[in-house]
Amino acid sequence: MRDLPTATVRTRVTVPLRFGDGYTVDAELVTFHGLADGQEHLAVVLGEAVGTPLVRLHSECLTGDVFGSARCDCGPQLREAVEQIATRGGVLLYLRQEGRGIGLYNKLDAYALQDQGLDTYEANAALGLPEDARDYTAAAQMLHALGLPELDLLSNNPDKARQLTDLGVTVRDRVPTGVFRTSHNVRYLRAKVVHTQHTLPLTELSAV
Repeated sequence: MRDLPTATVRTRVTVPLRFGDGYTVDAELVTFHGLADGQEHLAVVLGEAVGTPLVRLHSECLTGDVFGSARCDCGPQLREAVEQIATRGGVLLYLRQEGRGIGLYNKLDAYALQDQGLDTYEANAALGLPEDARDYTAAAQMLHALGLPELDLLSNNPDKARQLTDLGVTVRDRVPTGVFRTSHNVRYLRAKVVHTQHTLPLTELSAV
């Protein structure tokens, strides 16, 4: 198990959330002191957990979360996760890890290479960048600071569960997210299955 520096809660504030489809829910937004990477990650506490809380680690995606880009499935995953967690009780960690940790500008550079035929992981490699640069130490710190050492993880990404386990968080179960396929993101979704073993059904990822 990797050593985990201690983080503490900085601020808690209630914010009513409203999504484009009209869904609304009250959330408690939590900030932290002492996160290992120095980033301004945010915990979104939703509902009231009875039993094991449901948790999602959601990496920031400006293009998908804010602008509704159809090149990825991030926006629909965020919307789905908020409602699922609010219904069951738990936390969404909104992590400042744009482009799987490579940053917004590098992500858009990678998009340009994808337009030339590379998939999302090949494009990162062509730029001399890692396929996935994300480290979840800060996420584990946040969970411990919130008193959540055991959880069910809402994710199709096995690496998230592996890293959290290595950091002393007990992942009791991994709950799959939906398949949010568009004509623009099929190659992206297939690449996640092929390169990083995301648990998405390939039979549903044929061309739209």
